[in-house]
Amino acid sequence: MGWLVGAFCLALVGGCVGGSEAYRDAPDRSAYLDGGDSKVGVILLHGRGHHPTWKVVDPLRRGIHRELGYHTLSLQMPAANKPWREYAADFPRAYEEIEAGIAFLREKRNVETIYLMGHSMGSAYLARHPDAPVAGFIGVGVRNRGGPPLDSNANLRMISLPVVDIYGDGGDGVDLQDARARSDMVSDRYKQVLIPGANHTFDRHERPMVQAAVAWLSERQ
Repeated sequence: MGWLVGAFCLALVGGCVGGSEAYRDAPDRSAYLDGGDSKVGVILLHGRGHHPTWKVVDPLRRGIHRELGYHTLSLQMPAANKPWREYAADFPRAYEEIEAGIAFLREKRNVETIYLMGHSMGSAYLARHPDAPVAGFIGVGVRNRGGPPLDSNANLRMISLPVVDIYGDGGDGVDLQDARARSDMVSDRYKQVLIPGANHTFDRHERPMVQAAVAWLSERQ
């Protein structure tokens, strides 16, 4: 899980977020789409070295908001430009950002049901915070290996919440290999969805990725 350094403000639904008067309490540099009276929200965590409107999270936050009318909050995670195995040291600060996002949705937007979405290394928070007020997890291209807290295979086995594990079989093949290692968990609680041909960032496969997440969320309500 990685993040772009530097402040920015995005012109989205409801005005400029992360620094606006209307949403001045949103986490810094986050990208928020207002779900109005909806009581459901999705917090999104982008991939390593990127930002809240980058690949994977941007089509998801927009698609979920458009199709379901939910609040979506894509967070800017703290990190530096470094090898992926060194990101474990940044996870405690990332957990703080996630908790700030949860507080914003619950306390400022009156959201009652929150889902967490993570790309690549986005599965660690729930494994280490089992009592977090989160209703389920959307994993997209989550990868194994690296030891705790990086290994999604280990993390997801510690989560008792409903999970949808969305992955592709294209690119370098690692996502497919890692998803197969988790396939023994498939059950009424844990669902895997293959997006044929998709690589790790779902280039040119954004629509089926979004459809898979929307369908799973719709089943929960």
